[in-house]
Amino acid sequence: MIRIKGLDHVVLRVADLDRALHFYSVVLGCPEERRLEELGLYQVRAGTALIDLVPVASQLGRLGGAAPGQEGHNMDHFCVRVDPFDAEAIAAHLERHGIDAGEVSTRYGAEGDGPSMYIRDPDGNSVELKGPPDR
Repeated sequence: MIRIKGLDHVVLRVADLDRALHFYSVVLGCPEERRLEELGLYQVRAGTALIDLVPVASQLGRLGGAAPGQEGHNMDHFCVRVDPFDAEAIAAHLERHGIDAGEVSTRYGAEGDGPSMYIRDPDGNSVELKGPPDR
């Protein structure tokens, strides 16, 4: 039997590396951890997991075909756990960076029902910000 412990990493193909690094590092607070520029792989730390950013024009990025855009995306969404989850503070922070904060709703996740909101990264990928489970 395979026993999954958690999410290790997510790989996103991005159209503009600087814009993506700014979003994930500055806006979401994921520090840059590693660069393999010769391959086109840039990794940021999201808690115990990594988010890998791969420019579409890089060696790795070209393997994935056309760039994400209006007609297609790399995935539906991925979810990151946020603690503490202060919806007003999060929304204000996002708005200072020109990002529309999604509506907060109770949604089911790995730890049960709890508050979450959806936002979009610069390449149109949907990112769910998930708070702790309701008690």
